[in-house]
This record gives sequence, C-alpha cells and structure tokens, in this order.
Amino acid sequence: MSAVLAAHGVHVRFGQARILDGVDVAVAAGELVALVGPNGAGKSTLLSVLSGDTAPDEGRVELDAVDVRAMRLDQLARRRAVLLQENRLSFPFPVADVVRMGRAPWRGTAREDADDEVVARSLDTADVSHLAARRFPTLSGGEKARTSFARTLAQEPGVLLLDEPTAALDIRHQEALLDEARRWARAGASVVVVLHDLTLAAAYADRVVVLDSGRVRGDGAPADVLTSELLTDVYRHPIEVIRGPGVDELVVLPVRTAALLETR
Repeated sequence: MSAVLAAHGVHVRFGQARILDGVDVAVAAGELVALVGPNGAGKSTLLSVLSGDTAPDEGRVELDAVDVRAMRLDQLARRRAVLLQENRLSFPFPVADVVRMGRAPWRGTAREDADDEVVARSLDTADVSHLAARRFPTLSGGEKARTSFARTLAQEPGVLLLDEPTAALDIRHQEALLDEARRWARAGASVVVVLHDLTLAAAYADRVVVLDSGRVRGDGAPADVLTSELLTDVYRHPIEVIRGPGVDELVVLPVRTAALLETR
C-alpha cells in the first residue's frame, strides 16, 4: 500500500533540544494512524512537520510524492486540513462563520457552489448546529473544540491531521469525533491523530506510532505495539494492557501501587 503522506529521516531541533530524531512515518489512503507517547515525545511537532507548517532541520516530508516545501499554500490547503490543540480566534465570529472559514481554499472553484451544504453538514456532524449563532469566545472548551473540528471537516481534505482533538471533550463527543475520523479514513482519506488516551487509540487506530524522546519506538497494529512492556518503558510508569470483551479490544490502564490506594 503506497503512502499518501510520508516523513523520511526527519530531524527537528529547537536550540540545543532535539525534538525529533530521525523519524520515518508513512500514512496510506484509507488509514487512521494514532501518534502516542509521553509529554515531550515529539507528537505535536511531528504533526506540524507532516502538515508542512514546520520545516525539518534534516529529512523531508512528501505529500502525494511531492515535497511539501515545494507546494503552494493553496495546494496544501486543498489537500490537507489541520486541527491544532488550541482553539483561538482574535475576533468574536459566530460559530457558523468559523466553520465557513474551512471553505476558504475552495473559493473561486466549482466546489464553492457546495459551501452552504458542506457547512451545514459539518455543523451537524460535530454537534454544533444548535450553536451556529453563538459567538466563538462564549463557548465552553469542548464546544470550541467541536466547532474547530467542524471547520476542519468543512475543508473537505484528503488528509486530516488532528492534534489531541478529544482533550476537551466528554465521553460521548470523544467517541463521536473519532468515529467520524475513522469514517473519513474508510472513505479514502489519510488520517493522523495525536492521542493521550491509549485505550481510544487502540479502539480507533489502524496503526499506532509510539514516540519517545523524538524517536519512533513502535509502529504497527494496536495489538502488536500497545504492550505492557513497551508502554511501561516509554511512559516510565507500570502499565497493564488487558484484552477486552470485543474482538481485538484492548484496555490500557496504569498500575496503581498499594501505597497510593491506601491514601484514598
């Protein structure tokens, strides 16, 4: 299966700090890949490099076999969409207008004719239709996250890059967002999502890439990569992986010491 998006030997340094150290990652069409790892592992930086927003110090990233640094911004915007961790806007736009911003790459093209339909569908998919007239700064953190996800969907990308999209969401909306991300993958998109919840990663990802100190420590199917041994080593904390009742279902849990439990 050929890669739509691929990082080859990527190194990123911020001053003396080495953030990514020789990372190779490839994502095919129809695939949802989860990036996991402890704080500071390089997950968000790798996502930024994959998007073309951060240039690596060494190595390259290719989208459709073309170096992303050689692509025009409008080409990138029509091909990939990025959902960042923080959802900030300088002006108090209504939610519907924020989502409509996702249609900007298609302005002046035949696909502009579908703007109203796509915006309405994206609002509904992200469960923010009832918030359409609300000003973005007045929303809760979770509502802002869902609005930003709707804007990303409205862009209609072939490559979807999501940085901790579930962090501010309740359980229902976590499941709904990742189910929609997987639906996009099943429809042929390439999806990369940064997650801290390893059980969610196991449930929704086709592949999991485990990062640690800027290096890839594991890359494969969830059942092959999310092992107690590897996760305990990477997170520097005892972790147990339990087989759930469903087919290939994994539940990832921290091991809590008796001393900690006795203090409760």
